[in-house]
Amino acid sequence: MKIAVIGAGFAGIASAKVLTELGHDVTVYEKAPDIGGVWSRTRRYPGLTTQNNKDSYTLSDLRMPKVFPEWLSGEQVQCYLEMYVEKFELASMIRLDTEVRKAQPAGGGGWAITSAPSSAVGTDGETTEHYDHLIVASGVFSEPFAPAYDGVDELEATGGRILAASELHDLETVRGKDVVIVGYGKSACDVAVEIAKEAASTTVVARQLLWKMPRKIKGVLNYKMLLLTRLGEGLFPYQSVRGPEKVLHAGGSKMAGSMIGSVESVTSGQLKLKKLGLLPKGQFTDIARSTVSLATEGFFEGVEAGDITVERDTEIATFVSKDGKAYAELANGRALPADVVVTATGFKQELPFFPAEIQDQLTDDNGDYQLYRQILPLTVKDLTFAGYNSSFFSPLSAEMSAVWIGSYLGGGHEVPPAEEMEAHVASRVAWLRERTDGHHARGTNIIPFSMHNIDEVLDDVGLDVSKRTKAAQWLLPIDPKAYASVTPRLVEKLAARS
Repeated sequence: MKIAVIGAGFAGIASAKVLTELGHDVTVYEKAPDIGGVWSRTRRYPGLTTQNNKDSYTLSDLRMPKVFPEWLSGEQVQCYLEMYVEKFELASMIRLDTEVRKAQPAGGGGWAITSAPSSAVGTDGETTEHYDHLIVASGVFSEPFAPAYDGVDELEATGGRILAASELHDLETVRGKDVVIVGYGKSACDVAVEIAKEAASTTVVARQLLWKMPRKIKGVLNYKMLLLTRLGEGLFPYQSVRGPEKVLHAGGSKMAGSMIGSVESVTSGQLKLKKLGLLPKGQFTDIARSTVSLATEGFFEGVEAGDITVERDTEIATFVSKDGKAYAELANGRALPADVVVTATGFKQELPFFPAEIQDQLTDDNGDYQLYRQILPLTVKDLTFAGYNSSFFSPLSAEMSAVWIGSYLGGGHEVPPAEEMEAHVASRVAWLRERTDGHHARGTNIIPFSMHNIDEVLDDVGLDVSKRTKAAQWLLPIDPKAYASVTPRLVEKLAARS
């Protein structure tokens, strides 16, 4: 098949590699001037690091360089992807600085893909090509979400500005300025630590505090031993509880609750949350509602030292100017000097290249994506999604999505009848929406159930890893290398079938 892939992050690169090995003719479109997706130099903010240790944040068939630190910088992750492209000779199929402007179903099947240089204006440089199949790998973190504020003109009239965290590429923008950071996720805390080194003042405005997990509990136990294992994942009840998880959740989840409660107590003390007035509402189990956020090194220390201020349980109501100076007035009545406002408020899961009728078919009335296994649309033909299963192990999850796609296109497995898939997707999205209180990235965020999703995908394909491997993963962090044989086995399976 002639296949188009939109996006050259982990999902796009993995899709190109897997499908090329299966004999397909692949073209990858990337609107940035480099590969990497969220790790592209065009989107890296100061202080950007991975949440995973380097051994778990890889594709299955290439390890991170030994010289890299345990927690990687954004630049190092992109370097790894460039190494991957070079090793598997993928560069010739990647069109950088090329934006897909339209993806239209073609008569007789397939897709008409209209693209142009990212810098082109209007219809300049547009070309249209036909592909048998389209894979969307543009990612669930592709476009920053920016809240709409009153009084922005007042802010800008004083020379102030608002920008997303991914638009802040150096600290010169904030040097000597009064900076307000909106959000309390990992990116907000990461960037706050770096900004505080240069800004006149650094204030984090958090509508809701999130639980944070130290990289090392009591400075000794690596968090990967707690949450990057099947046991850690099993502490949170899945849509259906099976196998050893039944023991953890027997008697109203008493065992799981006790284990999580112990971590909550230790974490609260280690990070001095009560002393700093930063103890979140709710319980530590809420850490897995939408995303698990590691505590940024230096953040709570900065709060304790007075370098970073946190305004909790509030938000910006409006901007005003007084005597030529801009201020952010908060809902709690306080006013903050604001020269620069950095929003770290999440992302929009949008697909602007699709016509409205296609977008309507891809989502339900709540705007949630209707994708079987986070991959296959229910009604749109010749289209699949890779990487729309954001997880602890996003590179591996995306790679296994590509395996599922390759098997599906090659006839390696069949999907259930349309009615059964529709019922499955409806049930799953409803569960995701309820358990996360709506913070499920339009049905694409499966955290913390990364391995459950991978198991389901590989069970469909019939190429799961051994029971022995899974047993080891209950106590040891997931090693993507354990899945390196999956694609070669799929190649053999499809070759034998044909």
